[in-house]
Amino acid sequence: MAVMITDACINCGDCASECPVAAILDEGNERNPYNGEQFYVKPESCVECVGHADTPRCAEACPTEGCIVWDMPYTADFTEYYETKNEEGVYKIRVHKKKGLMLPSVKAQPFMEEITADLRESHAPVADSF
Repeated sequence: MAVMITDACINCGDCASECPVAAILDEGNERNPYNGEQFYVKPESCVECVGHADTPRCAEACPTEGCIVWDMPYTADFTEYYETKNEEGVYKIRVHKKKGLMLPSVKAQPFMEEITADLRESHAPVADSF
């Protein structure tokens, strides 16, 4: 996932239209585990805008301070983290017909390597990093 949207989300939609890979689901989407509450970043799709922009565009567009925060990279090293959080309902990772649950061990995503593990673990606001 690399970034996540917190419960500070006001459901304005400014972030979703900025995502170059359509990784952000609105609060009414059936694939959103927070259905009706807040927007959601699909961890198996988020690329932190690597190859698209210098900073995550969702965080630049979001009017709510601290709403979009760092999460762990979507890489094989964090497969257990995402699998556990998916089971807990924090994420709703897509299930592929042939590949199964699209965990990072199945398909990793690019991430901003300069963002430290400490920032990611603390879910620091993305906007504060730039």
